[in-house]
Amino acid sequence: MFTGLIDDVGTVERVLDTPAGRELTIACRYEDLAPGESIAINGACLTVRECAPRRFTVAAIVTTLDRTTVANWTTGTRVNLERSLRASDRLGGHIVQGHVDGVGRVRGTARRDDAWLIDIEVPEEIGELLVPHGAIAIEGVSLTVNEILGRDVLQVSIIEYTLRHTTLGALKAGDRVQVEADVSARIADDDRNQFIDEITVHLEESSGADLIVVILRSIANCLRT
Repeated sequence: MFTGLIDDVGTVERVLDTPAGRELTIACRYEDLAPGESIAINGACLTVRECAPRRFTVAAIVTTLDRTTVANWTTGTRVNLERSLRASDRLGGHIVQGHVDGVGRVRGTARRDDAWLIDIEVPEEIGELLVPHGAIAIEGVSLTVNEILGRDVLQVSIIEYTLRHTTLGALKAGDRVQVEADVSARIADDDRNQFIDEITVHLEESSGADLIVVILRSIANCLRT
């Protein structure tokens, strides 16, 4: 588990296709990584296969390549890095699982006074989970949805500190970005779908009075879960 607070920006040094998957060696500031450790790279949780002071190697398998931008990373690509959360750490961002939900596309960027605004189009299944001022992870960075501009289009507002300590300041129109929806939004969506399914099952076979009882029971079940 992660927080979306980036603690280093690494650089891809080598990319190889191996039996273990697409293997990437990344230069970083870490000197105490261990094989088997989880690390988020642009928000995608991967396992450290090999490591040495200030560099490590991971491998991305085909299912990871299918839902991320990892296949497009080449030598010189800069990536946001975050080590996994320890029980004693502060949860300063939001809960980020490192399970990328899909790839979005930057529609545009703009400066507004002291804020850097980024408009991002996301897949429909992520768009359904967007909440104004809710949390979202873009390229592994914990951000707040500043505004929902339209169907499946969100805007985030980036502060100067984040621009200096992540790769987000380099984004431009057309760039593809890894997106993870807020886990609490996914849970709420699952509860909503469960409620709708239960109501649908009983809708045709229940009278008006019975339907009210069914609705109340369905709400209670959703609250319990």
